[in-house]
Amino acid sequence: MRKKSFKRGNFSGVYRILIVVPLLISFLFLGAIGGVAQSDENIAEQYAPILYFEQGEMCYPVDVSYHIDNSYLYQFMGDTPILIDESPTAEELSYYSPVQSQYQNIEYFYLDNQHGTVDDDGVITDYQSKMDAHGYTVYSRVYPGGGTTVIQYWMFYAFNKGELNQHEGDWEMVQVVLSGGTPTDVMYSQHHSGQRATWDQVERDGDHVKVYVARGSHANYLRSYSGKFGVASDIVGANGKILESGDYTLELLESQDWLSFAGRWGEFDSYEDVFRGKVGPQGPTYRENGVMWNSPVDWGNGLSQADNNIFLFEWFLYNIVTIFLILTAVSISLIVFRIYRRHKKHGLGPRIVSMFYIDGFNIKSIGNILCIVGVIIAVFGLFNLWYAVSININVKDFETAGTVDMIAIDGIDGVRINLLDPSSGPVQIGSLSIPFSLFIGLGLVFLVLATIGISSSKKLGRKYITHGIKLLIPIIIILAVIMALGMIPFGSVAGDNVDATVEEILGSISSAPFGGQKTIPVYESGVSGQISFQWGLALGGQLLLVAAIILLVAGIMEIIAKTSFFKEKVSDKSKKLKPKKSPEESLETQSEEAEEIKLPKPIDSEEQRKE
Repeated sequence: MRKKSFKRGNFSGVYRILIVVPLLISFLFLGAIGGVAQSDENIAEQYAPILYFEQGEMCYPVDVSYHIDNSYLYQFMGDTPILIDESPTAEELSYYSPVQSQYQNIEYFYLDNQHGTVDDDGVITDYQSKMDAHGYTVYSRVYPGGGTTVIQYWMFYAFNKGELNQHEGDWEMVQVVLSGGTPTDVMYSQHHSGQRATWDQVERDGDHVKVYVARGSHANYLRSYSGKFGVASDIVGANGKILESGDYTLELLESQDWLSFAGRWGEFDSYEDVFRGKVGPQGPTYRENGVMWNSPVDWGNGLSQADNNIFLFEWFLYNIVTIFLILTAVSISLIVFRIYRRHKKHGLGPRIVSMFYIDGFNIKSIGNILCIVGVIIAVFGLFNLWYAVSININVKDFETAGTVDMIAIDGIDGVRINLLDPSSGPVQIGSLSIPFSLFIGLGLVFLVLATIGISSSKKLGRKYITHGIKLLIPIIIILAVIMALGMIPFGSVAGDNVDATVEEILGSISSAPFGGQKTIPVYESGVSGQISFQWGLALGGQLLLVAAIILLVAGIMEIIAKTSFFKEKVSDKSKKLKPKKSPEESLETQSEEAEEIKLPKPIDSEEQRKE
């Protein structure tokens, strides 16, 4: 049998096969990986959001290199931070993670932008000077799992200057959920919470969802008129910069070296700053204890569901000032018309405004003086806090810098309800941003206009009483709500794990709604201290209450006075027109006139006829 010999040429062919085949396999494998990466990029670009900013916004989504390049890396240790590195890099930051770092309390490392502090606009000014050079950047992540695909879009902002808190660095996120390749839901982050909506509820341009970013806080909203009701009193609008998908760079988040950095993206000066919301946030991997990253669907399902009726209510709140001003203009027009008619028919009197009839020491004058004093006091009350429930924590490692308002009600910002989170500070969980002071203030203007030309103290007194009651209404509503706190079955709602002291505190507040205080001692795990609560009508509420009582007293005094301020004139028409008489009166008048007619006597004799 002839042996087959391997010539050099044949061996070269085999050699080529041994080399080429693995290379082809490698290329196919890498191509598959590249195909997946390309697929992630394509799907992220397909649903990339359109970002609408309010006209007063000063910071926009930026590459985190801006923050890293302008920051020092510190470790917070008590009251004295330790400088770790004056020139940190993205690669270096990756070592400060729970997995790779040997340090304890890794979240106490932080990047501090050297161009400003949390109490000034230094960072904002520096960012704006470099904004054109850095452009705009949005980070994307595609998360498959459980039959769904979640596309996350993370935005980093150089500074957070919100209505509730102020800190360096800010991370916010929007995600789109696909089921079987079809978009079904969207979730928008808002502070420490957010909102979810169905695909049909979200505004969009094709597959690009529209996101309305709140000024300063960068919370994301589904509508341009949202923000007045809900998590915080955010200012939202579509009247500023618009960033479409082609206006910003879309980068894959999971390829970033700094992603595993577990520290904070902003200044961390004290434990008290945590409670005051002045500490920078942690990055995407660690937001909300990692739930947003590790379980995005669960995080989204835990958010409040958008409601079309709420959208309508938010639209009304957003435009309430405009609506009210229109109604006010109509009301003032009607009042002016009535004043004109009163002037033509009866006159307005020598002093025009009837509350200015003050002449001597008498009930009428005292009543008018009281009314003027009441109006002045009410005006001061409009610009001060009406009601507050505050907390002061004096426990080691968890001390607040004085009192922190948990519930605050005033006439400018409306109602704000905060939750005190030891890890992040005050977190606003509810708000109703209605400018009550505007409505009450215009009501006082109406009171002055309504008193023009009134000639009777009795009529004037009734108007004083009416407006006094109107001033009482907001105070009564506030006190009624506070009293209702004690009726809430807190334990049955929150479960048996709720500390009994919560119900005790609510009971104390509801039983003394006008004001009080309560101190609770803390003894746990060797840590002792105390938590103090105080609540009650604040200065603004007290002034409104006093003003209302003064107006009521002034009204009663005017009614008791029973005085005419001036004699009403009789119109020219009234002078010319005579009153009509009834048929009976006409007959009586005719009879009387007939009796007055003297008839000649009858001629009885011839002599009389001659005469």
